Amino acid sequence: MDLAGAWERFDADEEDPWATFETRFAFTPGARPAIDEPSPSVTIDLAPIFGDDQARFNAGETAVNAITLVALTKVFHPGQPLFVVDWQHPSYRFWPHRQALTVPPQWPVGVFPNGDYHGFVSEDFTIGTFGHPWEETLCVFGQPLIDVLVPMLTAWLPILRRS
Repeated sequence: MDLAGAWERFDADEEDPWATFETRFAFTPGARPAIDEPSPSVTIDLAPIFGDDQARFNAGETAVNAITLVALTKVFHPGQPLFVVDWQHPSYRFWPHRQALTVPPQWPVGVFPNGDYHGFVSEDFTIGTFGHPWEETLCVFGQPLIDVLVPMLTAWLPILRRS
């Protein structure tokens, strides 16, 4: 899938970054939290977005994805790809600056954890996000991303924990 050059699916013959993510963060499906949250990190409570109100859910999901995209374009250089890992699904290389030029932005995997565990991480796995759909949280890690993204999200969402 190539949406305005922002998304590139890992080929079957490439090493999938999910395996590295899983090992690096001691991923344990079903646990709360599901990863060993790195230090520093801030975990945002997405529970106010979840619930029976579909319009509120859709608006919240769109807002989290859009706000995070803005933050990613501020933290990472235009040519720098991220890894997008999606539990039990294909992984992608993702260029946030290219995504920002896609109108409307297409998200084969969103930052917002809508049904599965998702991670958006730097290639060295030191900066990124991890969404937990059942805990209804988004963990933001790496000081550069914390400094930019957390203030934008916590203007309307609560912090669940800090590491």
